[in-house]
Amino acid sequence: MPANINVLYLAAEAEPFIKVGGLGDVAGSLPRYLRSPLDKASDSGRADVRLVIPRHRVLKAGGRGVRPLVDFAMPFQGGETRVQVFTTVVDGLPVYLLDGPPISAGGSVYSADAALDGDKYVFFSLAALEMMRYLDWRPNVVHANDWHTSLACYGLLLRRRSGDYRGVASVLTLHNLPFMGPDISKALDAYGIAEVETGLPDWARPRPLPLGLWAADAIVAVSPSYAREIQTREYGCGLEQYLRARRDSLNGILNGIDYDSYDPAADPALASNFKIATLERRPLNKSALQLRLGLPVDEHVPLLGVVSRLDPQKGIDLLPPAMRRLRDQSWQIAILGTGSTAIEQSLKGLQDDFPNRVRVEIKYDAGLARQIYAGADLLLMPSRYEPCGLSQMIALRYGCVPIVSAVGGLRDTILADETGFLVSSPTAARLASAIKRALTILADAVHWRQLQEAGMSQDFSWRVSATKYVDLYQRLLAQTALG
Repeated sequence: MPANINVLYLAAEAEPFIKVGGLGDVAGSLPRYLRSPLDKASDSGRADVRLVIPRHRVLKAGGRGVRPLVDFAMPFQGGETRVQVFTTVVDGLPVYLLDGPPISAGGSVYSADAALDGDKYVFFSLAALEMMRYLDWRPNVVHANDWHTSLACYGLLLRRRSGDYRGVASVLTLHNLPFMGPDISKALDAYGIAEVETGLPDWARPRPLPLGLWAADAIVAVSPSYAREIQTREYGCGLEQYLRARRDSLNGILNGIDYDSYDPAADPALASNFKIATLERRPLNKSALQLRLGLPVDEHVPLLGVVSRLDPQKGIDLLPPAMRRLRDQSWQIAILGTGSTAIEQSLKGLQDDFPNRVRVEIKYDAGLARQIYAGADLLLMPSRYEPCGLSQMIALRYGCVPIVSAVGGLRDTILADETGFLVSSPTAARLASAIKRALTILADAVHWRQLQEAGMSQDFSWRVSATKYVDLYQRLLAQTALG
């Protein structure tokens, strides 16, 4: 096994370049942390991680020190297509941005046109592999994320079978199994990518995520519970038997959050900074949030918070009926997010019914999100399934006690009645019951502070997750060395 582990990390989005969803948080943070754990474990070894993302149209204005690196040809439809590689360094992390006709045609990070996205991400995944020939650096591991980059694992395996890129292992992190990508059979033909026997169901064979799951040397689900859940009929999306057959290669590693960024003691978005020893300062954030949202300012009224995609997966449609069941209780609720038009309208209806209790902000606002984490007493996450979830980790860090469904990463991060509350199954009645119980405990200041302190003492930093990924890389390379 080499002393240095070189990792080429592929993602569709990454902060600080571009963020659409949670993957942008992950890809913007994990690669930076992956560069450090091995340094501390060994005097001679280190993890050299390099991030690769598409040079989306919005990124072509330049900035961040981006400069051209190399231009090369890649086979396409009996001829060739051009790939342009740009590079920069962000906080010590080398970054490559790939461009070419399908990326230019693709426009936004994700589009409503499945075929357009399929063409873009097939090109990106294969171009990232081809780029390796032109770098004065060779990865030991190609690490892909979700369907957009999973074809890199498939392409890598085919190249290894032909004698190319031997000794390079692949890892595929699975953030959300139902999103498997479109039929890419035409694109594969255009790039001369052979179809091989995979044992996948017929419907899955032309889709990028199943192909990546078949080809990857290691699969990582973003929580231990989700790794188990996707092997069941309820959560396996038709691939449960296949995933059970690959269980020896299936790992569960929790995502983390950036504790330097999400730090209530130093967060500039807050009205009052605080830490465990100074929790008495936290209520000032509640008053500031109530004032900002136009809610009656009252420290003693329980304030519930929601920071989420407004999507049935997240169980947000359960909020209006659950809160109506609690009309005789004292509460306020602040909801931030965008998503389903039907859910947005339902939430607005709840606000119309309870104008002095409910505020719904249909937008993306990172500063307001942080103020909700720091000012709300409770965070609601009644997800129907949740591969990992980041909001509950941020809430714990900020002394906001979560009420979550007992699924996936929520089950793995919330200790029932110690750091938060678990809802056995996502229904409006059970959510209302959990809120009612939490409000009873909130009235006991001593008990509530114990919950807050226990939550704030948890460690869900990226350093914990990164160390587990480095351990996985080491195991893969040890297996490769043994043949």
